[in-house]
Amino acid sequence: MAIDHDLSQFDKDLHELGITLSDLQKQQFVRYYELLIEWNSFMNLTAITDFDEVFKKHFVDSLSLIKVADLDREFSVIDVGTGAGFPGLCLKIAFPKLHITLLDSLNKRLNFLNEVIDDLGLKDIKTIHGRAEDIAKKSDYREQFDISVSRAVANLTTLSEYCLPFVKVGGRFIAYKSEKIEEEKKTASSALKILGGEFESEESFYLPGSDLYRNLYSISKVSKTPGKYPRKAGLPLKEPLK
Repeated sequence: MAIDHDLSQFDKDLHELGITLSDLQKQQFVRYYELLIEWNSFMNLTAITDFDEVFKKHFVDSLSLIKVADLDREFSVIDVGTGAGFPGLCLKIAFPKLHITLLDSLNKRLNFLNEVIDDLGLKDIKTIHGRAEDIAKKSDYREQFDISVSRAVANLTTLSEYCLPFVKVGGRFIAYKSEKIEEEKKTASSALKILGGEFESEESFYLPGSDLYRNLYSISKVSKTPGKYPRKAGLPLKEPLK
């Protein structure tokens, strides 16, 4: 894999986040980009296709998790609603010690992710086809992860019902947000109590070298999630907990 693109901005952004990648890891990100664009030509993976924009708005954004978590450890991480692999696949490339599970409800997206995983020779990363509401009920996945992450577009209450059941007590759910959500945070507080979560912290920042606002909301798992959650498919979105 040869690097035929200018990675100088990516290098600057990584430096600002305190991340150092090997040449191989940088090559893997370039190859990931190339496969993303190739597959995007016949299926909808991303509206962002410009090289620098993909690296900034998808890759660097995904890696910004480093601001709130020590990722150089053998944590088990599930990415709920991973889509084209953001943030989970990016985290695996940059932090190889992580044990990553990518969950998505669309098989064709998982076909793409499996192609990238095979092409890059990544180990200890797997994909699961299904809805969070169903997979979180399975004993192999329920309360088995140190960290659950999601960049999915949904309110914090709904995301918490999707994601907290996967997290073991003592672990965390971290939501990526691109706007201030003070009202959403207040609304979610009672749902968090029901689900066994507790608001831990938020980290607001701008992506390096940009005016793109981001916020990472960290929720601690303080007690087991009652067995009836998440509710059946569609309900967490249609009727958020109150």
